[in-house]
Amino acid sequence: MVDQERARRQLGLIAEVLEAARGGGIPLWLRGGWAMDFFLGEVTRDHGDIDWFAWAQDAEPLARALTRLGHTPVPGPPAGLQLDFVKDGLESSFTLVDRDAAGRVTVAGGPWAGTPWPDGLLGGEPGRIGALEAPIVDPRVQIEIKRMMPVWDPSRPRRAKDAEDIARLEAALGGRADG
Repeated sequence: MVDQERARRQLGLIAEVLEAARGGGIPLWLRGGWAMDFFLGEVTRDHGDIDWFAWAQDAEPLARALTRLGHTPVPGPPAGLQLDFVKDGLESSFTLVDRDAAGRVTVAGGPWAGTPWPDGLLGGEPGRIGALEAPIVDPRVQIEIKRMMPVWDPSRPRRAKDAEDIARLEAALGGRADG
């Protein structure tokens, strides 16, 4: 069962972050469970946090905008890889991306810096829950990431919720993750 109050608060935080980012000309994309839910148009499960992608070049202005809104930075992954914040007990993580010389979206920092993300990562249509619209990771790429993460990083085994998310996304795409 979905904790409706927590989901309502997280949706409010998503709206607040999107408004601040748009005001600063900072593009963001939801990833993970919230990207799936915005693609499906409904909250399907409880979410421990809100996961985003952001350009590495926008990390400092994004951090300033979030701090002005009362978000508190949380120490976390290596510098240049991710920004983590908490506000009112709700966590948000911003995985930073960059582009290589060929124009591919890549991991911005940490041990995998420069590694390309799957093609089409940020090219999906926006998703929507109710009146709230948000840029999201393309659902086909979301499936690829959820399938490949345990291969790319064996220390991160596939979780039951990842398998459930893959099944939901494939069903919504007509069972075809390739288009």
